[in-house]
Amino acid sequence: MPKINQTIQTTPKFRVLSENQIEMIYSAALDVIQRTGARFHHDEALELFKNSEAVVSDGNLVRVPISLVEKAIKSHPRKINLTGRTAKHRIKLEKDTVNFGTGSDLPFTYDRETGERRRTNYNDVVNAARIVDFLPNLDFFMSHGIVQDVPNPQTYDRHQFMAMLKGCTKPMVLTSVDGEGLEDLWKMASLFRGGEKEYRLEPMFVTYIEPISPLKNDNTAVEKLLFSAEKGIPCMYTPCPSSGATAPATMAGMLVQSLSETMMASVLTYLKNPGMPLVMGGVTTVLDMITTTYSYGAPELSLASAANTDISKWLGLPMFSTGGCTDSKVLDEQAAIESATSNYYAYLSGASLVHDVGYIDSGVNASLESLVMNDEIIGMIRQIGKGINTEDEYLALDLIDKIGPGGEYLTSEHTLTHYKDWFQPRLQDRSDYETWVREGKKTMNDRIKEETERILQEHQPEPIDDKLQKELEKIIDAAEQRHSK
Repeated sequence: MPKINQTIQTTPKFRVLSENQIEMIYSAALDVIQRTGARFHHDEALELFKNSEAVVSDGNLVRVPISLVEKAIKSHPRKINLTGRTAKHRIKLEKDTVNFGTGSDLPFTYDRETGERRRTNYNDVVNAARIVDFLPNLDFFMSHGIVQDVPNPQTYDRHQFMAMLKGCTKPMVLTSVDGEGLEDLWKMASLFRGGEKEYRLEPMFVTYIEPISPLKNDNTAVEKLLFSAEKGIPCMYTPCPSSGATAPATMAGMLVQSLSETMMASVLTYLKNPGMPLVMGGVTTVLDMITTTYSYGAPELSLASAANTDISKWLGLPMFSTGGCTDSKVLDEQAAIESATSNYYAYLSGASLVHDVGYIDSGVNASLESLVMNDEIIGMIRQIGKGINTEDEYLALDLIDKIGPGGEYLTSEHTLTHYKDWFQPRLQDRSDYETWVREGKKTMNDRIKEETERILQEHQPEPIDDKLQKELEKIIDAAEQRHSK
């Protein structure tokens, strides 16, 4: 067959913004940065800005010229590689390589025995880690909960990281209490690489940091940002504005503000240490004006996330996005609809890190069963994402000619080879009615619950070496001693 001037669509894509629209949003964000500015409540940051082309006025209001912003954006690497605590789990943060994972720091956990929510504890995080370690379509792990049964709230992040490490061998995204906490997490992770220099070459985690929208950067956030820049720790500086409350009520206005907040962080890391690995961020959604809920199930969340991804691709940087989450309080039809929608558009838009998989109850409640459900959804989406191969073997002209009218394909070698390419669900029911009745009329929820319990009973992640475990505990113990005074 002739193969001249072919156009081949290998993977379906979803794009929200045109090139002109991206340029308009980017230009508007630059205008915010150099005209409106942002406040930085951190002495070292202000000194770095004062010693650059930036203008600092009114004590801590920083305005930055376009030339400095563009130098900063160009300094970041286009790709970031992460390796878990074992080398078998590696992910790439780059254009159109999509990785799914959980979210972090949920105060509540859905109790599988009582059906009620309760405060999250250490073992909840270990169990979430074990679930993620097993599930094939979850590629990285955030804590999925905030550890609250620890001696001191100022050191919860060290205990939380230990719980994550015990249960999961995949790459991670970490939160921390403050700069000191981040330093301890970095020291803990460096032990798995044999030292700090080695860790820089093969990082295990991305650190997650949030500014305060609109356009405010507090001391703790900036402290963590500067430490990340100093040590070369991959970082995402993630605005979380709610449209109509802490950002304009228009989608374009919210995108402009969010982008300007992230680019201000880019400039600061450039002034501290050019070339730091940066993931563009933005959990941008609406404030429901009836319930005053920061909505995780709104279609605007998926729309804004896809738009942010378009902008990040245009800038050439990895993108942090959101999917697999819901406002529903339990794992019901609403949860399935909202989770599937956000996963689908996050994948098709090509975001690098899609987090918050498994969030229920508008981002305050963790559900292990939601993780299991979402893994199946993501598997389906990834199958669609493979697209359709139109090479000769797949067009199957010779086979069609050989079988001819009235023939059958079931016994052909071609079928025996290629049926293995099809998606095979683990949870969905494809049986006939009589078989379904005979096997107990199980619903999707029944199968999800059974699979969740099976994983927790059977899956054991690769253990941490005893000597290494003791070194990790030393760092935690030292932190406890510092904060007990």
